Amino acid sequence: MNVALALLKKREMHFRCLKRPAQSGRSRPGRPELYFPKWLEDLGLGKYAEAFAENKIDPDVLPSLTSDDLKDIGVRVVGDRRKLLNAIAGFTRAEDRSPHEIVTEPESSVEHAPRPGAERRHLTLMFVDLVGSTALSERLDPEDMRDVIRAYQNVVAGEVALFEGHVAKFMGDGILVYFGWPRAHEDEAERAVRAGLAVTQAVGVLRTVDDEPLTCRIGIATGLVVVGDLVGEGAAQEEAVVGETPNLAARLQGLAEPGSVVVAPGTRRLLGDLFEMADLGNHALKGISEPVHAWQALRESRAEGRFQALRGTKLTALVGRDEELGLLLSRWQHVAEGEGQAVLLSGEAGIGKSRITQALREHLANEQPTRLRYYCSPYHTNSALHLVIEQLERAAGFLADDTSDEKCDKLEAVLEVATEKVSEVAPLFAAMLSIPTNGRYPALDITPKEQKARTLDALLGQLVGLATRQPVLMILEDAHWIDPTSAEWFGLVIDRIQRLPVLLVITFRPEFTPPWSGHGHMTTLALNRLGRRHGAGMIEHLTGGKPLPAEVMEQILDKIDGVPLFVEELTKTVLESGILVDAGDRYELTGPLPSLAIPATLQDSLMARLDRLAPVKEVAQIGAVIGREFGHELLAAIADRSEVELSDALDQLVSSELVFRRGTPPKAAYNFKHALVQDAAYSSLLKSKRQQLHARLAEVLETRFPETVETKPELLAQHFTGAGLFEQAAGYWRKAGERAIQSSANLEAINQLNKGLECLMRLPEGR
Repeated sequence: MNVALALLKKREMHFRCLKRPAQSGRSRPGRPELYFPKWLEDLGLGKYAEAFAENKIDPDVLPSLTSDDLKDIGVRVVGDRRKLLNAIAGFTRAEDRSPHEIVTEPESSVEHAPRPGAERRHLTLMFVDLVGSTALSERLDPEDMRDVIRAYQNVVAGEVALFEGHVAKFMGDGILVYFGWPRAHEDEAERAVRAGLAVTQAVGVLRTVDDEPLTCRIGIATGLVVVGDLVGEGAAQEEAVVGETPNLAARLQGLAEPGSVVVAPGTRRLLGDLFEMADLGNHALKGISEPVHAWQALRESRAEGRFQALRGTKLTALVGRDEELGLLLSRWQHVAEGEGQAVLLSGEAGIGKSRITQALREHLANEQPTRLRYYCSPYHTNSALHLVIEQLERAAGFLADDTSDEKCDKLEAVLEVATEKVSEVAPLFAAMLSIPTNGRYPALDITPKEQKARTLDALLGQLVGLATRQPVLMILEDAHWIDPTSAEWFGLVIDRIQRLPVLLVITFRPEFTPPWSGHGHMTTLALNRLGRRHGAGMIEHLTGGKPLPAEVMEQILDKIDGVPLFVEELTKTVLESGILVDAGDRYELTGPLPSLAIPATLQDSLMARLDRLAPVKEVAQIGAVIGREFGHELLAAIADRSEVELSDALDQLVSSELVFRRGTPPKAAYNFKHALVQDAAYSSLLKSKRQQLHARLAEVLETRFPETVETKPELLAQHFTGAGLFEQAAGYWRKAGERAIQSSANLEAINQLNKGLECLMRLPEGR
């Protein structure tokens, strides 16, 4: 469904102008007309719809409801009552505002960033005008006209808020909106046009007391302005915007037909093919010295989306790593001759370990080796063979709604590629993957220690079977988070591959001491920081070969400290910040280079990008609490927002290249592009907020994902620990330790039980 239409339907419920019923009291336009089943459903409280109906709760009664009233009608849960009271309070505040105090908070409102002082900013401005307001004021009673203006303003403000624009000024029937201040986003022009299309449709839903439809027209322009100066006093105080752009937006509005959106050429260039556009030609506009080429935005285009699953984003060019890549390729030549090799690739976070392994895969694409890739996770450092299990589940193509038999079928198909003894090893793999076999395989009547040994041997046999068919490229990422049992298995792998055509590349951070050493077929490779020349080369690739201003280039090179991720993120931040303009063969500054234009650290860079994507930042933070990879369903269960809003937020995260997406919602899975991105999002949360999210996650996992409780108690233990709920955490650490003992994963068990003891020590004295 068209995004604007979807948002329109959502807003319709909250900001509908009500007709006055014949021979009855006046109803107030702008007040929420509550269709309680839908309203309650959006709040996640649809179960109370029948109680609201039975107790005749209508829009007139709603504002006066108290906590005791809600108890009386059956809302017994404190959290549900609080959620309802907060929503009711928001609607009550909206009704109490004067016509010039506009509702700007959607239901899932977020905290606005503090507004900066006066700044030079590259903004997109939108001017909205109510068509025929003069004629309406002549026909309508002044009070009715007041209601019309109020409803119109509320609708415009509500739609603008959905796209995080800022309603800056009301000028009678005109409304001026900023996109890009006080909080910047990377797609202000697109936001403005989407909001404009939504506003025209939402206003078209409104009716006067005489059932006459309302309509508006909109002009949008983009350019450099000075914004943030406070002018006026008291209630008349406002943030002024100075420059040609506001006047251009207002003049373009005059060109628009009723119900349409007209944009300036500067805005048109930023939109690309996101919208279908009609060329309106050149126009002489009052107060504008040169004719202006105007365009009408018709609708969202049918062009393919900008996002692709997982590998849809272009990787930054690999610069300054010729020697390192050459070494890896030389080791592959040994592999091609039947001599297995292992490479320990170390480097600090963001230094480019994953990027160089990707480059290796690209160079070997024509040789079509079997590729095996394993990811370690800080959330599973004590989950035995977690990374192996995940790799097998990906290879088998397991789906969330697969039955046990379907999973067994898929597992056997994977095993058949490497072994003819499927019936012998399938029970071991099924047990490792926690797949109920329902008598499909004989019971494993062996001790936990023997089961572990046979499972590791079967995994090794699977690798040998693959290698006998064709060479294997095997990559283990982030080994500093590896669990002990997986580390033990990779030790066996390293011993075995010496006489197999297998190249194993293991990446890790310098603080990790690999337990594998002393092998003749093993190479240690440390990635060092890039020099200034290579840093400049990366920047040139990121800008498409267009030089940056010398002072901008110098500041970036001074701040990146030779870390490729710093180069990538800082350069993108500068290009998105609005301080540069594309002059064709080069970039130029739009004004003096402000001291805060380039973040001083990568953390600042990532947070600046996250801030510009609020409330997307909140979704990223929730995902970071879940882990490096998070699923759509689990995120939706704790995000407390509608599916439309959640999908829009995730789309923006994918668009901003902070995360990759694999699959289609609601079965999609998301990965942070870098572990450091997850770290930044997580560390930006207040401790109290982290605890709340960990607690919510643990609660959701317990109530909605019982299989996780059974198979991954250590995950719940971690979230309860993060929530500060140490009694519950200790219980799950105990369960995790017992489960590890049953699998003979003794080191994991020791770690888990020690964590449980630590939790107990933090509890008050008692039994």
